[in-house]
Amino acid sequence: MTESTPTITRSVADALVSTCRTTLGDSLRGVVYFTRDDFDVLYVRRDLHDGDEAAARAASAGLVESERTEFGPRETYNAGATGATSDFGEYEFTLRVFSDGFVGRAVGGDRGVIVTTDELELSEFEEMEVALRRMLETTTAG
Repeated sequence: MTESTPTITRSVADALVSTCRTTLGDSLRGVVYFTRDDFDVLYVRRDLHDGDEAAARAASAGLVESERTEFGPRETYNAGATGATSDFGEYEFTLRVFSDGFVGRAVGGDRGVIVTTDELELSEFEEMEVALRRMLETTTAG
């Protein structure tokens, strides 16, 4: 992983954060945009990391590596060894549930967004993740 920032326009970054904030409100903890090679922390709630951007990036690095490992679930789930597709339908998002919150990941093409939250209703998360995935698939990063 490099220390550079992935290519993403400010307007796309703002739209991603706005979608998350509008859907999740005060439950939103953080938003991270990532590619196969790098990531950028787009939003961190004020009460986390004492406003220290370097600390927020360091805390996000391990999370990004974990989620990047599974970059490309469409190949894994939608095409078996025989080429047959699963009966699950199209991949939409990944949600990891922890005792004190959620980590969600939406992937579109060669980029993705990781969203962290406090506890909330699954339907709120699903609405936001589906919107993020559509944005990733239909907008250009640069």
